[in-house]
Amino acid sequence: MYACRRRGDHAQPSHSTRYLYTPQYTPPYNYRYSSQQFSILAARRSHTAAVGAMNAATLSPTSAKVKRKPSRRNRAPSYPPLPQTQETHDAALFSIRAFLRSRTSYDAFPVSFRLIVLDAQLEVKKALQCLLLNGVVSAPLWNSEKSVFAGMFTVSDIIHLIQYYYQSSTYDNAATDVETFRLESLRDIEKSLGVATPPLLHEHPNSSLYDAAQLLIQTHARRLPLLDNDTETGHQVIVSVLTQYRLLKFIAINCTRDIQLLHLPLRRLGIGTYVQRDLSEASEAEPPPGQNPYHPIATATLDTTVFDVVHMFSERGISAVPIIDENGVVVNLYETVDVITLVRLGAYQALDLTIAEALNQRSPDFPGVVICTASDSIGTLLQLIKKRRVHRLVVVEGEEEERRGGKKGRLLGIITLSDVLRYVIGEAGIQESAEPPEEPPTNGIATPASGTTSEAQGTDAPPTPQTEAA
Repeated sequence: MYACRRRGDHAQPSHSTRYLYTPQYTPPYNYRYSSQQFSILAARRSHTAAVGAMNAATLSPTSAKVKRKPSRRNRAPSYPPLPQTQETHDAALFSIRAFLRSRTSYDAFPVSFRLIVLDAQLEVKKALQCLLLNGVVSAPLWNSEKSVFAGMFTVSDIIHLIQYYYQSSTYDNAATDVETFRLESLRDIEKSLGVATPPLLHEHPNSSLYDAAQLLIQTHARRLPLLDNDTETGHQVIVSVLTQYRLLKFIAINCTRDIQLLHLPLRRLGIGTYVQRDLSEASEAEPPPGQNPYHPIATATLDTTVFDVVHMFSERGISAVPIIDENGVVVNLYETVDVITLVRLGAYQALDLTIAEALNQRSPDFPGVVICTASDSIGTLLQLIKKRRVHRLVVVEGEEEERRGGKKGRLLGIITLSDVLRYVIGEAGIQESAEPPEEPPTNGIATPASGTTSEAQGTDAPPTPQTEAA
């Protein structure tokens, strides 16, 4: 019920007093209304009911439509999308590479980030705990005696250490040695296993992103430390670490228009590693006994032991193995991070467990297996990297392969970030030339360059690239 509230002080109501009716106020219980005030209340309630009925009639589907005045605002013209041809695809690749040449590694830094640097004399167990507590899988190493950069501590070092102790020592001796084993001795483990020592590479933050990407590709590294020199002492200073994921996400954020033109399918471009044998039902030839039908991709089943997969990690230098069923359908993915979870729990002897048993101890925040088909485009893949943290994609057979006698969901290939970066930078795909490829016709429309906006056109200063927030 609507109540009355009076403007002004607490004077006695009179016929000349004006009232404001609001539903939020309730007058005192001893407030008395005059007959004229009750008449005003009744009239206002009747008026409110009449207006509500009129609005209901106006909004009724059976009522006549209200005629609106035509808008005089000029609408933005619509243009047809650019044709998707080989020329537009090549032009988009050249534009992305030119953009990377014009940007430095410093531009790819997130808005805020943290850097964890470990002393090379630190025990391996403490270093591993530091990585797990901070949610990272690698960290730069620092030689405090010489004040120089000493390499990177990654999950691969833990894999090599586990394999070494599993083959050459007992569990009790391994558990005792790990307590006192130092990071600076990891290179001796690699030599005893016959594993190539990772190169001691780094780059300056002011170097171009294109040069940094080339260094990542040539050395087959997944991350590149960025080092500067202290102007006072002349010593090296570790500024940050540029990863493949951060570099590709920087491209996806700033080269949106060019990514939309990368429409060619992944398998046609040769991105990734694919099964060499025809798996369709039309191919009846069985592989020789002991040969992997999904060669050259390393695979495992739920009954495979963890140590067998760890041996694949160390021998092939990979970080994940697809888990398939008897029909070759991908059911899961076992990664090097999963082995670290067992080590964190102190289950060094758990390497004899099967993959099915080890997956039960996996962290509940596992993001899942990211799959795609060979007909997906590289532009779609880069857009996915922009939205979520992706390190690899498992290629499975889709509807197109199923129509040719295949099986939907069966393993077809695997794509890593190294494969994507290698193609975008230029080792695969179009050849680099001194002049960019001829731009496709745009119907007289000026096309903004990558990483720019329409407001930035015509200015001499390069546009500021967007960065991610860590």
